[in-house]
Formats: sequence, structure tokens, C-alpha cells
Amino acid sequence: MKTRPEPPVIPSERGKCPFDPPSEYARLRAEQPVSPVTFQVAPKDTSGWLVTRHDLVRQILADDRFSHRNELLAHVVAPPFPMSEYAPQPSLPGSFAKMDAPEHTKYRRLLAGHFTLRRIQQYEPHLARIVDETLEEMAVAGSPADLLTDFAEKVSLRSVCSLMGVSPELMDGIQEHFSALMTLTYTLEEFVHHLESMDGLIRPMVRERMAEQGEDFFGRLAATGELTEDELVNLGVLTLGGSLDTTPNMLSLSTFALLEHPEQLALLRERPKLYETGAVDELLRYLTISQMGSSRCALEDVEIGGTTIKAGQTVVLSLPAANRDPEVFSAPDRLDVTRVPRKHLALGFGAHQCLGQHLARASLRIGLRSLFERFPTLRLAAPAQEVPLRDRAVHYGVDRLPVAWD
Repeated sequence: MKTRPEPPVIPSERGKCPFDPPSEYARLRAEQPVSPVTFQVAPKDTSGWLVTRHDLVRQILADDRFSHRNELLAHVVAPPFPMSEYAPQPSLPGSFAKMDAPEHTKYRRLLAGHFTLRRIQQYEPHLARIVDETLEEMAVAGSPADLLTDFAEKVSLRSVCSLMGVSPELMDGIQEHFSALMTLTYTLEEFVHHLESMDGLIRPMVRERMAEQGEDFFGRLAATGELTEDELVNLGVLTLGGSLDTTPNMLSLSTFALLEHPEQLALLRERPKLYETGAVDELLRYLTISQMGSSRCALEDVEIGGTTIKAGQTVVLSLPAANRDPEVFSAPDRLDVTRVPRKHLALGFGAHQCLGQHLARASLRIGLRSLFERFPTLRLAAPAQEVPLRDRAVHYGVDRLPVAWD
């Protein structure tokens, strides 16, 4: 008697091009856009679903019949260490990323005013000064340099410090611990250590701001009277840590991609207004650094694309696959800085769309334009195939990006 084969696991093997997602996504998107998968760690039922087509991913992201609550997402896509079972608990108060309404709505409402388009536009001149100062430091230190540590990480850290009123010393510590958790290579003991260390760094600062209730980010949140100390601490871990992992990866990986696509970089040099009209969103679409996808749990039986997702099953939404869907984007595997990819999902969609999206776009637009204007001869200082990549991390990127200039 033949045994029934196990459904495949989430594709993870990339090809020769460092900017393309696993090629298996394209086959699945065309042949079986809602496909069964097996999770490496799960409760009783190890099976679930992988969704790769743009319209279906977008549909689920906007459907409140699919939950993002942490305690329901017990299927692990990429376990950081060997485990036989996983029993997640509800998210800590204030850690709203893995919550549904009304809790998620409450915290997002309190934060939203700090990251509006208008507020970020007002902040842009200061952000530009941070970028210019960091580039000047690179120039003084001289060629070669590591673009990740000498530029991308510094710009992100300094902008968060200035925008949210946090000391560089505190941010250095948070960056170290949060980045370690995002690499998915830690042990259980290291996981606990990093979480406790971040709490130990942020809690004294939160207590101080709650007492002062000044005009800085945490002071204004404390002044609302709606948040406890624990809620403010966990909000701090989420907002501070999250911004320090995504922007540096996008800045450095975008630089790598443009250096490897000289014809696209030439277009940006000739027509710098492209940064404002679509090039930044095209880089977000093309690179889609959220490589693990976005998971949801069905709260009831739901039919998606002709397939019934049973209540309690986990669905993994592949954002990289959705953003390479030829039904939505012509020649999707080609980087085209003249494209205006309005429907891309790199920043999510629906209630959980990235809260800091305006800051992310501004950082990329100002950072990349200033970088290539300051160093017109910028080039890789090592063969492209030797650039170390973050294959096993929540957000894709580079571990180093050696660059040089004349």
C-alpha cells in the first residue's frame, strides 16, 4: 500500500540571482496558488497552506476572518532552533503586531499620529542632514567601506534617535539584541536573553518619560494616560526594534541591486525625479525583504481561490511571490525604476499595513539619491557572488556590502 506523500515545505532555496525569490514560487503561483504545505513545527496538525497569487494574498490580508493573533499561529515556518512543539502565548500588552481588533486598533490609533505623511514630510530636512553627515563620515574614513554598517545602519539608528527622542547608546543596545532575534539563528537561552536585555534597556527610559510626560515620542504617549508601563515598554521594543531591522536591509540591498543593474542606476542619475515617482516602490516590490511571508489563522472555514481553508489552519502569504505576479506586474522579474507599482504588497495591506511606511520611503528616497550623488563612482569592492546574504532571517538583506569609490 502506497503511503500518501507529505505536502512540501515552504520554498527557501534561492537561485543564482541574489534578488530573486525561490523559483518554486513561480510554479506554485501558476499551477496551485493555494497549495498545501507541511510546517517543521506545529501542534497536532502539521499541515497548512501557502498562498502565492497577488489577488489572493491581498484578499486574505484584508479579510478579518483570518487572524494575526500570536496564540493562534502555532505553526512555525522557520524554527530558529530544534523544537518538537510550540505553544505560543497571547502577545504581551502593547506588542500589537500580533493582535486583532480591537486591541490592535487601540495601539495603532495611539501611534498613527507620529508617523503620518505630513509629519514625515516635515521631518525630511532633518533626515537629509543625517544622511549627508553620515556620507561625509564615510568620505573622511575613505574607500573601501561596508555600506551596511558605515551607512545604512547608522542612518537608520540616527533617524530613529532623532525622531523618537531616544539616546544613541540605548539604540545601539536595542539594535544588537533585536537584530540577533531577526536572524533566526539563536538558541532558546539566547532568545530569552535578548528579550530580557531589551526590556532592561527600555524600561528605565519609559519610567523616566512617564514621570516627565514631555513632548518627545514616549512622553506624548505616556501623557495620553491610556498606557501602562508594560504597554509602553512593549510598544518601544516593537517600534524601535522593527525600524532598525527593515530600513538598513532595504537601503543596503537596494544599493546592491542598483550597482548590479547599472542601466537602472543610470536612469536614476539622469532622471532623479524617478525616486519620487515610483523607483522607491519598485525597489520595495522587486526586493520584498519580508522573505518569510505573513501568516494568518482562519477563524472559520473560508473558500479562497476554490480551496477551502478550514477553521484553525494557518495560511502563509508569500509577499515575494505576490510581488512577482505577472498578472499584476508586467515583466515582474525585471527591475524597472520607471515603473509605478501601485499595488505592491511589500509593506503589507489592510489593517496591518506597515505603520512606518512613509518614513521607510523617505529614508530610501533620500538615502539612495544622496549616496549616489555623493559617490558617483561607487562600486562593489568584491565580486557580487561573494556578498554574504541573509538567507535565514525574517528580513532578507546582506550581512556585509563592501563598496569602493575613487
